[in-house]
Amino acid sequence: MDLAGLREEYGRAGLDEADLAPDPVTMFERWMRDAVDAGLHDPNAMVVSTVGADSAPSSRMVLLKGVSPDGFVFYTNTGSRKGGELAGNPRCALLFPWHPLERQVRVDGVAAPVSREAVAAYFAVRPRGSQLGAHASPQSRVATREQLAAAYADAEARWPESDGPVPVPEEWGGYVVRPEAVEFWQGRPGRMHDRLRYRRAGDGWVTERLAP
Repeated sequence: MDLAGLREEYGRAGLDEADLAPDPVTMFERWMRDAVDAGLHDPNAMVVSTVGADSAPSSRMVLLKGVSPDGFVFYTNTGSRKGGELAGNPRCALLFPWHPLERQVRVDGVAAPVSREAVAAYFAVRPRGSQLGAHASPQSRVATREQLAAAYADAEARWPESDGPVPVPEEWGGYVVRPEAVEFWQGRPGRMHDRLRYRRAGDGWVTERLAP
């Protein structure tokens, strides 16, 4: 396979300073709307990168479930690898890879747990199968398929649909990532891509262009 020969010339659009919204969250919402309107598969999928106690980075894909001036929200098992790493070092990075639009958004920020009230409200609207899976899966731990299937069957038996809502597992929670910097990347011909970054400065933001 000739990986060196695989390349795509970008040129759908550009990104100028005049195109930017006053703040990165408003700008992100504009681009997220574009991704949704374009019919991208899982437009809210993002890479979350964390760092462990051994200084080794790790990345995984999760789904963004909320955005506001407070930051970017996602939910997960807090006992997972990412949960453990965020407990030790809350600094993390997010990446939204919107390849069909020749766009990326990068976020550098600090994660904090969301309230248990917010966790319960979101858990209540998840599909029942996902709720049961949250009880059955000891996320990031070693387990066989048979063990996982047995744990799911046990969850189904403990909380039959006739008994009402599935409770929130103790280890299941969420994080809000407060952005310190947000970069909007738009592909350009000749690899002269546009990279415009918002960087937090006191109570506001400064914007700057980065070389591609």
